Amino acid sequence: MELRHLRYFAAIAEERHFGRAAQSLGIAQPPLSKQLQDLERELGYPLFDRSRRPVELTAAGTALLGHVRSLFENLEIAVRDTRRAGAGHSGRVAIGYPSSLAYSGLSRILRAFRERSPEVAIEVQELPPAHQIEALKRGDLDVGFVRTPLHEPQLASENIRNEKLVLALPADHRLAIRERVALSAVAREPFVFFPRARGPGFFDFLMAFCRDSGFTPQIVQEAPQIDVLALVAAGFGLSILPDSVRELRRADIVLRPIIGSPTTELRVVWRSGDPSPAVARFIETVRKVGVKRGRRKLA
Repeated sequence: MELRHLRYFAAIAEERHFGRAAQSLGIAQPPLSKQLQDLERELGYPLFDRSRRPVELTAAGTALLGHVRSLFENLEIAVRDTRRAGAGHSGRVAIGYPSSLAYSGLSRILRAFRERSPEVAIEVQELPPAHQIEALKRGDLDVGFVRTPLHEPQLASENIRNEKLVLALPADHRLAIRERVALSAVAREPFVFFPRARGPGFFDFLMAFCRDSGFTPQIVQEAPQIDVLALVAAGFGLSILPDSVRELRRADIVLRPIIGSPTTELRVVWRSGDPSPAVARFIETVRKVGVKRGRRKLA
């Protein structure tokens, strides 16, 4: 039994006339009659009472018509869903992000993507960069956002933002009155940083920047990046952070530009050659919307 047999049967059932059915299908009547006979022979029962005008469905034909209509409705849904999935309008995207991105563009990206592809299921998880990279390689994540150089052949990445680094100080620190601070001025100060294991690339970049300024920072406390702010405010030490932490608007710390204006890259990361159209559509949204504060560029 072929799908065209059922389509021919449905056309005859709709028209109740072989000639009109053949015309609607764009074929000659003899081939249509032959195809219906083949279907009846396979099923073992006549589907139409040909002695009546217009032709009428037999009991077997009536039973088959209900199933055929349901079949074509489901087929139409399957074709529609297949096309939507192929265009990236359905499916699933699992996204990892660093805590700082939650305050500097992630919500704008997610809102824009949901507007463009509302049927795509989105899963988000806050993870440090090192964990994101491992999850991407395992297939647990589809997309990540990291501030770290990448040397992973399994992963592709793209720079979406160059962000200035700032010095975080307690509000009552002696250098808080300055508009800009040279790192050499804080060479003897205690520092608070995130553990290297959470983002080795970014951590090493910060250490190299300090060494280029003539010192190795004395790290007295380690904590996740958002918790670093609380420790700075409590007077444990200073820290170097991406400028996006300004979005937290804390009154108990001040953020000062660093002389020399060092920057770090924020990169979107995904598996090389990922065939998922939904993932490709999300990456496209990231490119169009971006994560620059104070600006919104919707597709």
